[in-house]
Amino acid sequence: MTSTLERPTRGAAPEARAREPRRVGFSRRRSAWDLKLSPYLYISPFFILFAITGLFPIAYTAVISFMDWDLVRNSGEFIGFDQYAWVLSQPKFWIALRNTFSIFLLSSVPQLILAIFIAAMLDQNIRAKTFWRMSVLIPYVMAPVAVALIFSNMFGDQYGVVNTTLQNLGLPAVPWHSDAFASHIAIATMVNFRWTGYNTLILLAAMQAVPREYYEAATVDGAGKLRQFFSITLPSLKPTLIFVIITSTIGGLQIFDEPRMYDQYGTGGADNQWLTVTLWLYNVGWGEWNFGRAAALAWILFLIILAIGVINLFITRSLVRDEGRRDARSRREVRAQARAAKKQLAREEAAR
Repeated sequence: MTSTLERPTRGAAPEARAREPRRVGFSRRRSAWDLKLSPYLYISPFFILFAITGLFPIAYTAVISFMDWDLVRNSGEFIGFDQYAWVLSQPKFWIALRNTFSIFLLSSVPQLILAIFIAAMLDQNIRAKTFWRMSVLIPYVMAPVAVALIFSNMFGDQYGVVNTTLQNLGLPAVPWHSDAFASHIAIATMVNFRWTGYNTLILLAAMQAVPREYYEAATVDGAGKLRQFFSITLPSLKPTLIFVIITSTIGGLQIFDEPRMYDQYGTGGADNQWLTVTLWLYNVGWGEWNFGRAAALAWILFLIILAIGVINLFITRSLVRDEGRRDARSRREVRAQARAAKKQLAREEAAR
């Protein structure tokens, strides 16, 4: 039996072959799906874990902050903004907020200046570069508890190394634990010791990305090392400096380990000399077992950090304003060139 369907011959007209439906195989379709979906699959584990361990606790804490929460029964009574009003009406909150900003400023500003200086030294042509670059990261890999214990003993009021050295030099001893400002300096010193090397390596990586032709041209023009640093290095570090400032701000406002381990009680001092917001949050939640107030305090701290982040965003825009304008001009030029190329190609096709 022969089939009545006619197969297209090799000598068929091009119009007939063009009208034939083009079949897309499953393998080609799967390749297209893989090209479109595989990037999302590769990054999905992070977002899934973040949703489980990050977004859900944040949302759950927001719900608890509006309740008088009972941890034993795992339930609570809705009381609205009473927990927030209680937190803001407590003098201890404002003391903790003052201490937090004081320690943050005493740690972040010297830390940033020292990190820039060390990174500039490591960017020079010195011997054993790898050794020195690895050495600045050693304090960062140390356990925060170990750092806090070592420095709390160093800054002891009676038998600390620092006071003993001061007395041997004929200077009076400093009340590192009883005086609020002195305790802030001691805690800020711990923070600087641990995080300066981390920020140094970030800034060093940015310095090494600066084209060396700039320095060669400046040397030919007669600019010294100091002039090159302020005219070439610092302007090139603007985006990296902004990143370091923002991360230091977030970490500084969430400081917990150092004030917690500064004495044997971990409550922020007898007169709340070095009590921080996160330390008071811990004491309210796990010391008083009032998780509704602790959740409200956590959200207040989150809003404070968010507000400072917005301020940093405006500062960032003002700092990189010139770079943004140059980028905008270059984008306009590229778009204009692309449009001109398309018009020229259209004219050539029409001429053919």
